[in-house]
Amino acid sequence: MLRYSSYSGNCIREQSDSVSPFGSDNPTAAENQQERLIKIGWITGFVDGEGCFSINFIRQPDRRNRKGYRTGFQVAHEFAVVQGAKSVDSLHSLVEFFGVGAVYINKRYDNHKEHMYRYCVRKRVDLITQIIPFFTRYPLRTSKQGDFLKFAQCLRLVDTNVHLTPSGLIRIVEIAETMNHCKPRTEIIRILRDCTPNAGDLFVGEDTVRAAWRHAG
Repeated sequence: MLRYSSYSGNCIREQSDSVSPFGSDNPTAAENQQERLIKIGWITGFVDGEGCFSINFIRQPDRRNRKGYRTGFQVAHEFAVVQGAKSVDSLHSLVEFFGVGAVYINKRYDNHKEHMYRYCVRKRVDLITQIIPFFTRYPLRTSKQGDFLKFAQCLRLVDTNVHLTPSGLIRIVEIAETMNHCKPRTEIIRILRDCTPNAGDLFVGEDTVRAAWRHAG
């Protein structure tokens, strides 16, 4: 499993373990080095085509007494890669490689020919110590790199508790608005700026953990 050191401020410092999917820091054979490069190239290309980095917000008005929900919102962060049932082994390869996350199933009973599977990493510590350092060291080649950089910026802010104040959360929301499909988050910003009382148990944003996605062990 990959191991990286602390993630703070504007930099990410890498630390290698004695055991890594990449091989040792000083491969003893050219074959090991070649295999390492092929695996890295496969992952970055795969994520460029099928991956997604997303930041979403869930209204939690009844949990303000808990530290992580002082603004009345939960920040949901997710790295995901989706494939059909025939290619699910590729997702399990990502689990094995990164050593974090899990594969979930979305069973389809309509006109789709196969069930869909989703490799997800949602835990902040896993994203900060495993996923972000990898894609920082090995950048994506498509426009998805821009989404990744914004995703990493949001995680930095959350990791320093910026999201616990309305102004800090607004800053994260404004970054998230420019990611992926550039979905406007005007309702969230209005609530945070107006501090609207009794706004109700409102869900805002995409559901990053849909009920239909069930764990595939």
